[in-house]
Amino acid sequence: MTQRRTVRSRLERLAREIAKFGAVGAIGFVVNLIVFNICVHGFGLAVVRSGVIATAVAIATNYVGNRYWTYRDTDKSRRSRELSLFLLFSGIGLVIENGILALSHYGLGLTSSLADNIAKNVIGLGIGTVFRFWSYRTWVFQSLPAREAVQTAESFLADAKPQRVDAGK
Repeated sequence: MTQRRTVRSRLERLAREIAKFGAVGAIGFVVNLIVFNICVHGFGLAVVRSGVIATAVAIATNYVGNRYWTYRDTDKSRRSRELSLFLLFSGIGLVIENGILALSHYGLGLTSSLADNIAKNVIGLGIGTVFRFWSYRTWVFQSLPAREAVQTAESFLADAKPQRVDAGK
């Protein structure tokens, strides 16, 4: 019975994490889509250049959302390491996302606005998102070390304990 609860609680935590990551990603998707289309259609920039700019803006948006909401309870002691790894894995995701756009646009000759948006914002972003979720939760936003987590929990419990008062004193 206890093992079932453990598995169930892990699955529930994972589901909450995926939901939060997805909500942050949805905002990043909208930012990415808008910036991409403004760059291409408003400023006339090349599609891959526009894709890189849009993804970079979305990465910044997503970092704020993931750090301060999705993974707000994870270890914050090594922020520069976290940011460096976030940018590294986000950069790999950027290459995945815009590499698929470049392949579609230049390699396959699918140059319509619809084809560019599907290649970048559906296929590329979908594959990039799976990679980012896995890498962020594995390496970037790490849990507190076990000893520190136990100390934090013990400290919380000690503070929450009701104080015993003797009536005769």
